Amino acid sequence: MDIKVDNTTVIVFDLDDTLYNELDFLKSAYKSIAIFVEPNDWKALYSKMFSLYRCKVNVFEFVANTYKIEISLLVEMYRSHKPSIQLFDGVLEVFDAIKSKNGKIAIVTDGRSKTQRAKLENLGILNYLDKIIISEEIGTEKPNSANFIAVEKALAGTTYYYIADNLKKDFVAPNTLGWKSVALVDNGKNIHFESHKYMEFQNLPQQFIIDFKDFKII
Repeated sequence: MDIKVDNTTVIVFDLDDTLYNELDFLKSAYKSIAIFVEPNDWKALYSKMFSLYRCKVNVFEFVANTYKIEISLLVEMYRSHKPSIQLFDGVLEVFDAIKSKNGKIAIVTDGRSKTQRAKLENLGILNYLDKIIISEEIGTEKPNSANFIAVEKALAGTTYYYIADNLKKDFVAPNTLGWKSVALVDNGKNIHFESHKYMEFQNLPQQFIIDFKDFKII
């Protein structure tokens, strides 16, 4: 997929399951919790926690009941731990190419400010970003158009792209605003994997890509 970029181009990315796999954040958090709860045998607990998650059992409830820990503490540990996550292959190459053409890069993501900013910092991409929109900070979540209008107000441009993964909520507003929309296909590890339920016209992106190597910045 070719994207022509100049100083009037604004390319906006979702974060979770678009730039990295959110499942890796979950695993990182479970590991952190397991080490806290069972420092001498954390691997066995971590294995059970992840297995319970895969079986759709409430992991926090299990840990709280087993170790007499408040669920609220576990949730806070999940949200505030220092994540161990990695960018998808090709992301930095795309970012570098956009910047080499004087394009602007932004993030529009749902979630808590502290958690999402910790992810961005851990991924090492803060210096690439011209604007960050996080739902908790702005007070609205996707598909609310306010999150995308905030980008337009902050970064003047003639062409806007939104690259994301979740057909349920990611593309409704960008499509309405006249943006170009691109979906990254689930690699089999996405937290939200029910895209087949949201194939109506308003939910669909204009294009799909398999991975970031599908992008050619020109």
